[in-house]
Amino acid sequence: MTTPQIDWFALSPILALLSSGSLALLGAVLVPAGWRRPFAFGVTGIGFATAFGFAAAVFRESEQAGGIVADAMRRDRWYALAAVIVCGAGFLATLVSWREPESEHVGEYYALLSVAAAGMVFLAGASNLMTIFLGLEWFSIALYILCAVGGAAAGLEAGLKYLIIGSFGSAILLFGSALVYGATGELQLEAIGATAAGDRLTVAGLALILVGLGFKASAAPFHMWTPDVYQGAPTPVTAFMSAATKTVALVLAYRVLVTAFPQEEGFWTATIAALAVASLAIGNLAALVQRDVKRLLAYSSVSHAGFMLIPLAAASPLGGRALLFYLIPYSAMSIGAFAVVAARERELGRPVDLDGLAGMGWERPFLGVALWVFMLGFAGLPLTGGFVGKLYAFSAAYDAGMLWLVIVGVVATAVSLYYYLGVVRALYMRVGPAGGSSPREPMVHAAVAGALAVTVGSFFGVQPLIELARDAAATLPF
Repeated sequence: MTTPQIDWFALSPILALLSSGSLALLGAVLVPAGWRRPFAFGVTGIGFATAFGFAAAVFRESEQAGGIVADAMRRDRWYALAAVIVCGAGFLATLVSWREPESEHVGEYYALLSVAAAGMVFLAGASNLMTIFLGLEWFSIALYILCAVGGAAAGLEAGLKYLIIGSFGSAILLFGSALVYGATGELQLEAIGATAAGDRLTVAGLALILVGLGFKASAAPFHMWTPDVYQGAPTPVTAFMSAATKTVALVLAYRVLVTAFPQEEGFWTATIAALAVASLAIGNLAALVQRDVKRLLAYSSVSHAGFMLIPLAAASPLGGRALLFYLIPYSAMSIGAFAVVAARERELGRPVDLDGLAGMGWERPFLGVALWVFMLGFAGLPLTGGFVGKLYAFSAAYDAGMLWLVIVGVVATAVSLYYYLGVVRALYMRVGPAGGSSPREPMVHAAVAGALAVTVGSFFGVQPLIELARDAAATLPF
């Protein structure tokens, strides 16, 4: 019997994450109760750091693309850079999670965090319709449980909502994949691209696949789960979801569209542009009236999905580079902002609204300055990577002849200044309930410092990151 050739080196980031998740799960059973948290935290942090190193090595050694498991996955720099971003976000989320959850399920929590990240890395490299659905369900099921693992009523509600709506999105994507398979007789993305004839069945399948991926990327109008789930889930889980889920959904979408549906480029570029406009409009307008900080950041995430769909709509090598670059500072800013919110929640003992942030800039100078920088980065202002990311995205759209989309993005950026600067105003220009004695949060401070370094460093050290994004985007068949 002939067995498929397996590239174990390309699978090393996934295997490292699965190994750490398995150890954390074993620790929940075998390790004494008092040692379960540090044990699970340690093996998970080491697992993410190891996977990050393996992903970087795969990127360095993957000048030539190739199959990983009988061509069900692709080993290329596009996959490897996405894996680096996911593992980096996971490591920072692990630091923020040091005191989460406050229940006996701490080992299971860290195991699920590792397993979810492994599924995301798997999905980033998926190259046929079967492995795409497998990877999507792999990380989604882990996230459904993570939302509810603390046992709080809000978390259980968030987990149930995410399960129902996420399952609906997955079913739509699966149905779309079935239609594409029925039209082409192929599962492999490259084979679909070579045989798709542009018939109505293929277009219908493509439309449903776009809807399914839109759910995972929190793009409007498929964002309805995002505010409730982000608000109700444990804040470290929200931080990880906001960064990593969006990364793999958009990276996968770009791979699927340019590889499997080049003949339908006119259809999907127009559709993606429309989704970008809807996300920018709905995300920004809804964020204007939010008081709860996590809901505000959730609608901000919807808005940034719109900004990241702009280079995807450009359908060009420059668009691919712009998307990958944008994801790096965005992931850092998301993790960092939610880390500050987590620290404030633990300090006040309640959910954080804008009034809860009042005076925090003076009470906790480091966290206040960090959140201020993250808000400036979300707004796309200079001295942060968010400025370069938006500029790069607008450049891709302009180069593709979509000046109108650039104008929409600029208007959306101007609108977003109101609520981002509203957070800064709450930090420094309002007097609120003093937090009292701040609990010791060295891990959260370390995560915030790391996110801050990436946010600012991606502005001053922009050239190396652009080169990484260029090398990664070069592996796709534009």
